[in-house]
Amino acid sequence: MTLEKVKQLIQLEEVRTIDLKYCDLAGRWYHISFPARRLDYVMENGISFDGSSIPGMKSVESGDMIIIPDLSTANLDPFTAEPTLRIICNICEADTREGVHKDPKSVADRAYDYMKSSGVADTALWIPELEFHMFDTAEFVNGDYSSGYDFTSRESKNCLPIEAESVDALAQDYRKGYHMDVPFDQFADVRSEMVNLMEDMNMKIRYHHHEVGLSSQQEIETEPSAFPKIASDVFWMKDIIRNIALENGLTATFMPKPLYNQAGNGMHFHIQLRKDGKNLFYKKGNYADLSDTALYFIGGILKHGSSLTAFTNPSTNSFKRLLPGFEAPVQLFFGLANRSAAIRIPKYCTSEDSKRIEFRTGDATCNSYLAMSALLMAGLDGIKNKIMPTTENGYGPFDDNVHAWSQEKLAKLHHIPTSLEAALEALQADHAYLLAGEVFDQELIDSFIAVKMKEVKALAKRPHPFEMEMYYNL
Repeated sequence: MTLEKVKQLIQLEEVRTIDLKYCDLAGRWYHISFPARRLDYVMENGISFDGSSIPGMKSVESGDMIIIPDLSTANLDPFTAEPTLRIICNICEADTREGVHKDPKSVADRAYDYMKSSGVADTALWIPELEFHMFDTAEFVNGDYSSGYDFTSRESKNCLPIEAESVDALAQDYRKGYHMDVPFDQFADVRSEMVNLMEDMNMKIRYHHHEVGLSSQQEIETEPSAFPKIASDVFWMKDIIRNIALENGLTATFMPKPLYNQAGNGMHFHIQLRKDGKNLFYKKGNYADLSDTALYFIGGILKHGSSLTAFTNPSTNSFKRLLPGFEAPVQLFFGLANRSAAIRIPKYCTSEDSKRIEFRTGDATCNSYLAMSALLMAGLDGIKNKIMPTTENGYGPFDDNVHAWSQEKLAKLHHIPTSLEAALEALQADHAYLLAGEVFDQELIDSFIAVKMKEVKALAKRPHPFEMEMYYNL
């Protein structure tokens, strides 16, 4: 959207407030608002802020930074009482106006530019599958003398809210919730409200449905969309989901594993590269009709898979979802239609136009700018260095259920890290591929590791409620 079109929208909708948003390394949104009459000034000069107050961004002695709006992300805020225009910003150096190396959105912009400059592709299409839970209530406490949580859902007989106990005929048990029909899918209308708003905001949605978890687990999946816009769209989608859930008396969470022994929330990424309108991932007659370019791209992701999990699964909770024996993959290999693989080749994508790969390890605690950029850089590294994934190097293709293999055979596969700390150690050891084209830089890598290690240590030093069951009377 051009500046002139933004001004026309402001006049048409009688907008008086513009709300600017930016994110930190972890993917939390921040915002600052100003009167719409100051738009020209802000576009020329940006808005200054204290970068040292944003975790991992700047030190106190060099904290001055500015944010500059990216007008292509402008849209009307559907949740404010007064007409408000909201815009995502790049975080820039105060003197040069260039995107700082630790600004996640600027990382995505640089990753896109690097892809184009490499000559490999001019377009990267992505489909994020966004899974989440919508609970009726969510209560949790973490203090010196108490710790615990309690979730309720009117869809499951095992965790009904008090007010639903007398009308629980619709609540289910002893079944999976996948594609569960109405009236048992009690929040189908809420999902439709979310999707309709996403569509109104130029986010093309492929479909939405109830997921496996009975306690109101949901999924919304987009149509193929171009990077880096799709990375911003993920932020908008999460914002819409949270706000509409709240408007309907619910609470939404993207935690990978909010419930013990129940289905977890992932965010699978479907990826396809194109050049001059042609799908670079298709070649009839190869394995799964994948081109060598696609196989090299897969090889790069699998080779760097351990370090990638630091960005695609960047929470301590992420690794409670990534357990052997479930559809959440724990081994780094690829296969056709194989849901235990880190990279699945969708069997239904048979045409040249639709052929793509699906990275299944990630979850929505990730910062989509950083996670998608890192995956793209790993794939491009695979193309650059012609990293062919083969059975000899343990990357596949494997089309059978690897969880049925012998322990001796399983031991030959490459495994993802089993904890956030291990993923961060892998990133520390393997990140040169991210530094190509100055897309990421060493300071960003070091700051990201430092921010996330604080989370690791914060959890490690706290007693866990289940430890009371195991050890209180020992």
